Amino acid sequence: MYVIDNASITPAGLTGLSHRTLAGSANGLRALSVWSQTIEPGAGRGELHIDGSVQPFGPDCTIVLPANVEHQIVNSGNEPLKIVAALSMTPVQVHLPDGSPLPLPWSS
Repeated sequence: MYVIDNASITPAGLTGLSHRTLAGSANGLRALSVWSQTIEPGAGRGELHIDGSVQPFGPDCTIVLPANVEHQIVNSGNEPLKIVAALSMTPVQVHLPDGSPLPLPWSS
């Protein structure tokens, strides 16, 4: 499938997070997943927690993360924070801080 109507993608989620996989292994990709997420609440502002530091960001920012680096993105505003992520793997594997896998409620 070459054209995907994003409105037809059923959202999935975790507590406080709405997720849609825009493209991934289900679409024939082998090394890329594209996700759209909304984190509650927030005003287009967030914080990247990485390497023991907190780095704030706002609208029109790009966050670049090396592979396999433990991180957390936190909504620090008053309205939903919308994110589009391009990940260099599919399916995407997510792990908790203790190293155990986190099963995702969506396909990637």
